[in-house]
Amino acid sequence: MKYLISLVALMSVILTLVSSIYSGYRVSKQTLIDSTLATNQAYADKLANSTETYLMMTLQILETSAESLSNLIQETGNEEALAAEAERLKKQTDTFNSVLIVNKDAEILATSPQTLGLKGEKLVSVGGKEALEKRSAFISQPYTSLTGRLIIFISQPIFDEKGRYLGLVGGTIYLKEENILQTVLGEHFYKDGSYVYVVDQSGRIIYHPDPKRVNEVIDDNKVIKELMAGFDGAMEVTNSQDKVMLAGYATIPTAKWGVVSQKEKKSAIAPSFSMTNEMIGKTLPFILVVLVLLFVISKQIALPLQKLAYYTETSTENSQEEKINKVQTWYYEANQLKKALNFSLNFFQDRVNYFIHQSTTDPLTKVWNRRSMDETMKKWTEQGMPYALIILDMDKFKRVNDTYGHATGDEVLKFLATEMKAVSREQDRCCRFGGEEFVILLPETDAAGAYQVAERLRKKMESTVSPCGEIVTISAGVAAFPEHALHPAELLELADESLYEAKKTGRNRTIGQTKQNV
Repeated sequence: MKYLISLVALMSVILTLVSSIYSGYRVSKQTLIDSTLATNQAYADKLANSTETYLMMTLQILETSAESLSNLIQETGNEEALAAEAERLKKQTDTFNSVLIVNKDAEILATSPQTLGLKGEKLVSVGGKEALEKRSAFISQPYTSLTGRLIIFISQPIFDEKGRYLGLVGGTIYLKEENILQTVLGEHFYKDGSYVYVVDQSGRIIYHPDPKRVNEVIDDNKVIKELMAGFDGAMEVTNSQDKVMLAGYATIPTAKWGVVSQKEKKSAIAPSFSMTNEMIGKTLPFILVVLVLLFVISKQIALPLQKLAYYTETSTENSQEEKINKVQTWYYEANQLKKALNFSLNFFQDRVNYFIHQSTTDPLTKVWNRRSMDETMKKWTEQGMPYALIILDMDKFKRVNDTYGHATGDEVLKFLATEMKAVSREQDRCCRFGGEEFVILLPETDAAGAYQVAERLRKKMESTVSPCGEIVTISAGVAAFPEHALHPAELLELADESLYEAKKTGRNRTIGQTKQNV
């Protein structure tokens, strides 16, 4: 009988521990998956916006050049001037691997570099002919150029003062050689095994960390199909290499490209196995102690053990701490066992609480993370509670990282998070939006009140030396619900527009949203 009692009680303890460990593993695993998806989506959005802005600026530069070429292309004897303009345009921006100036008859008038040997030739490549026919700003799909390279051609038409078409000026990006896409997208910000690739509207890869995969067409991938349909988002997907990936994706409207930031699922959830092994290692001593105690005194503690076993088995569904404490353990050993069980259950409850905390907190700055911010905004919006939002960005933070290193940059981010908490109320929520961007959510606050909080923080930052040894300023945008928008995504977008305006107009300033919800 004593062996049976010992076995039953021991199994109860083990089942409780196993279920607790398994629950902890599931919570940890799902948290890591959700966090990776959210991180990759935010990073893909960021890169898509940056690339979109870069392409728009490139088209504007070409447009300015086209205006200056209008007179030169009509006059004879301007070969040197045309060559100089092509050379100037290539040196002005590091976007292009080469630059061409072409007249309306498809004759190449000038190139940079001149060593291309294309001057006087006809522009008969697929992208060149399409650009000449369109007579408008143009970003081609990948094609093989006259020099045999796989390229993308970006161009602007040239018109005279009467609107007559004279030709075009354009630049190329060599997809299988060193190019601007490698500079913009080459190294993933988080350096955690994630990587980025870019596809065009047909699913053809135009940038990939593995150059061998450039020009490969992927049309059976769910993420690529979503991008081809014009959607942004995040999902778990099996890629063309039969690997399960956690991918975030976003579109680049001007070029009709798509950016994908992804990480292998196996790599993303690896920390959950380490945590589980650690938990198992810490629970083994408790199991051994319980086994010894049960074997020695099983005859004397049959009834108390039965109760303890029962309450322990059901503790995975409901907290049974109160009932366990009421069990009459009139002898020392049973009392100690009861304490051990309570300690074990509390320990695993603490671990679960720890995992929940980890899933809602940014590990570096200890403020709320993006997932918690989204859930809070959704909850407040559904409750109809008025709140305001401050989105802020550290000015020229890249220079801090480049000058002082990423370790100092991390200290500056933590310093900003501390200052955010200092100007916030207890009920406010300080969140890390991504990178050097942060958000403060202020319940029961209008835009004017949020503006005052943002200004207090901004003035504090501009008057305080940061951990890098110099003053680092911030720019901020403000919007409020329901004053400016009725949906969290729209509210974030409006605040981000104000932040962009603050950056655009000189940095180190706060701009509130003027749009009113109607």
